[in-house]
Amino acid sequence: MRPEGPPQGEALPPTRMLFLTEQEVRELLPMSEAVEMMRLAFSALARGEAQNQPRRRLILKTGSMLHQLAGAYGGYFGTKFYATNPKHGAHFLFALYDAATAAPLALMQANWLGQIRTGAVSGYATDLMASPDAHVLGVIGSGFQARSQVDAVRAVRRIDEVRVWSRNTEKRDRFAREMSAVPAVTAEDAVHGANIVVTATYAKDPVLEDGWIAPGTHINAVGSNMADRRELPAELVRRADVIAVDTLEAARLEAGDLILSGSWNNVVELKDVQPGWDPNRITIFKSVGLGLEDVAAGSRVYEKARERGVGRPLYS
Repeated sequence: MRPEGPPQGEALPPTRMLFLTEQEVRELLPMSEAVEMMRLAFSALARGEAQNQPRRRLILKTGSMLHQLAGAYGGYFGTKFYATNPKHGAHFLFALYDAATAAPLALMQANWLGQIRTGAVSGYATDLMASPDAHVLGVIGSGFQARSQVDAVRAVRRIDEVRVWSRNTEKRDRFAREMSAVPAVTAEDAVHGANIVVTATYAKDPVLEDGWIAPGTHINAVGSNMADRRELPAELVRRADVIAVDTLEAARLEAGDLILSGSWNNVVELKDVQPGWDPNRITIFKSVGLGLEDVAAGSRVYEKARERGVGRPLYS
């Protein structure tokens, strides 16, 4: 979306590229708006009016890795690039450009951007696929992605109870306190009877068992975007009635849950999922993350920053 008419407040001239910090991104993009941006972006993708470029990775002998993904939506296109090292952490940036002129519009720190949009797309998938009366959420994992998953599910369903389990009991208990959740003693306790289940872990091997998941359950599996890692067992992947993915192209490269199960007959793209819930079906959203999602979220941040005079110019 592009703003109509002149921006409000102390907006900067359009020729200036804005720099936005993590905190500014977080303040400008509440979860409810991010979910709506995902809805608009995937609707545009279904109409052929948006584009996505799958992630590329450059791997160094030091263990450091450079990741890059891109997309186009509305009047914008952009790329997120980030560097990771298993011992030293990760550093995220997102660059936004004008689609008509290729002019650079914004550079923003993108840790929060990625966290919010990952949660938001799960929120959108949940709204499409989960029971409209879902009220219990079970979460496996207690990191930063798990937090945005809870926020996103709460944005689309009236959740009465959140249960959380993770291998690190200290992090589990802190997550429970800060997110108003119940700490579960085991992973099975966290998901037993839950209407919606989230897996948001760094696990290489499954964190759920097939027998724990009853018909009518919706699962958001968001922890892995590597071909050799998975959170879901093959039996559950094959038993699920519908598995939605961001795009098939990206999933075939990065969705280890599906690649390692060898099952694709029940997989559809999120843009093609129609709203509806069946108490006899198990549904899964397997998220790997798209550049399109970053552009949709980042463009909303940029528009609000201009309206409110937030950020500082990098150059004229």
